[in-house]
Amino acid sequence: MAWLNYHHLLYFWTVARLGSVRAASEELNVSQPALSTQIRQLEERLEERLFEKDGRRLRLTEAGRLAYRYADEIFTLGREFQGELKGRPTGRPLRLVVGVSDVLPKLMVHRLLRPALGLEEPLRLSCREGRLGELVQALLAHEVDLVLSDVPCPPRTAPRAFNHLLGVCGVDLFAAPGLLKRHRGAFPAALDGAPLLLPAEGTALRRDLDTWFERQGLRPVVAGDFDDSALLKTFGSEGEGFFTAPAALAEEVCRSYGVRRVCGLEGLQERVYAISAARRLVHPAVVAILKNAKEEVFPA
Repeated sequence: MAWLNYHHLLYFWTVARLGSVRAASEELNVSQPALSTQIRQLEERLEERLFEKDGRRLRLTEAGRLAYRYADEIFTLGREFQGELKGRPTGRPLRLVVGVSDVLPKLMVHRLLRPALGLEEPLRLSCREGRLGELVQALLAHEVDLVLSDVPCPPRTAPRAFNHLLGVCGVDLFAAPGLLKRHRGAFPAALDGAPLLLPAEGTALRRDLDTWFERQGLRPVVAGDFDDSALLKTFGSEGEGFFTAPAALAEEVCRSYGVRRVCGLEGLQERVYAISAARRLVHPAVVAILKNAKEEVFPA
């Protein structure tokens, strides 16, 4: 078995945490040359560069970020172990970092992640919102544990990422009561010429909606398009236009935004994926999320 020198790891962790060899040297009471030598030995042992020069500062490489995350866990556990021996309970919660694609409805994200906060074991949940490509890179760098997205990660983009389909549901149309009074008639045909709020161009749902309206021969007036789904619904709640949301969220959308469900858009579907860096998911919070998605959010 290849053993890891934890003295070397401690020196690396301290330099990474404080941002410089000089500061780490002062905290550890070890000379700077000795500290640099120890870190080089760790890099040789791991066969990976952990730092790279950025002007006068040191910057962690991708391998360095991974090493720092594990080192942080190791030394935190060490402190807790000593505390436990001395009868001081730590109460340290389990941690889950989730990357959330910015096109996903916030209500959907809450419904999917809610079971993680209901575990018997305390959990600290961290959510990071962004574009899928950025989130997948963070996933592969072990900066996040799971990514939620409306589309799967293409294999050519990240062959080491695994897609897990959480569920599929229809797409419903919603509107504020005042807007409905001004646009009477049979829907969805009554959408022709009506104001419509859409997701931003380039998103999967926007492409599907554009294609659907074209096939239906409908030409609504695009009153606005939005990167943020919650902002879109806020505008919709004020009667600025009709908008869509996943059918699985119909009750929550009506209750939260004071709008009415108008109709379903037949043939349109929304999908939600969980993307992981491992094929087998073992994190208890992730297991609870997947189970809830299939049984409660997207029941067959």
